[in-house]
Amino acid sequence: MKDKTFQDKVAIITGSSRGIGKAIAVELVRNGAFVVLNGRNQKRLTQAENEINALGGKVLAVCCDVSIPTQAKNLVNKTIETYGKLDILINNAGVSMYGDFSDLKPEVFKTIFETNVFGVVNPTIPALSHIRKSHGSIVFISSLAGTRGLPGHSAYCSSKMALRAITESIRVEEIKSKIHVGLIFVGFTENDPEKKTIAADGSLIAIKNRPNFIKAQTLSSVAKAILKNIRKRKFRTTLTGVGKLNAVMQAIMPGVVEKILIFSMKRMKK
Repeated sequence: MKDKTFQDKVAIITGSSRGIGKAIAVELVRNGAFVVLNGRNQKRLTQAENEINALGGKVLAVCCDVSIPTQAKNLVNKTIETYGKLDILINNAGVSMYGDFSDLKPEVFKTIFETNVFGVVNPTIPALSHIRKSHGSIVFISSLAGTRGLPGHSAYCSSKMALRAITESIRVEEIKSKIHVGLIFVGFTENDPEKKTIAADGSLIAIKNRPNFIKAQTLSSVAKAILKNIRKRKFRTTLTGVGKLNAVMQAIMPGVVEKILIFSMKRMKK
């Protein structure tokens, strides 16, 4: 059954040529929304556009790099030119990394922050005036890694922690605008088979298989949880039972969380 909350709404989803972003686009189209896809790879973006068009959706695909201010602004402008309004902006574009801090080239931090932080700031600033008019939603896709610094992920964790500061600031500044600001802490999720991560030297490498004891969420379940956040206009949504437990433990027993991380790190390096 369609959720009428999204009927005829216009939504931009950054980083939506695959993974969570594409899954969100599929769910929105199924619920009657007009979707604007975005990605840097034209071939992959066109494939996603064709898949969603096959569902009967109304789709605009804009190939651009949201880490570049002019391109991010153009993404918003093309949306307004095509649909005349903007109801939802989902800041999903992001890249990951792996490597101990002592081994990292400084450029890795720059690369991560360009996409994960500036790739959020750049489309959000020009989108705000349109979201105010529609009293719509701006959603930021963070990660459980944004609640605690994790070994091997210092640049990624710090970039995702920055999203909390951004969302909290916007939420207070825009209180009179009656817009919804959502922050989603996503847990372990299915990876696209071709997805890569950034190594300590800045090169792209295949993402390692996760330990068998970690159960990944499906892309569809994550997308549905994000739509629920928008429908209920919630601020923070933490996904998975492990994520919710981590949030509680980090608040009241940070020392225990650190010991668990040390144990897990040793186990994974064996």
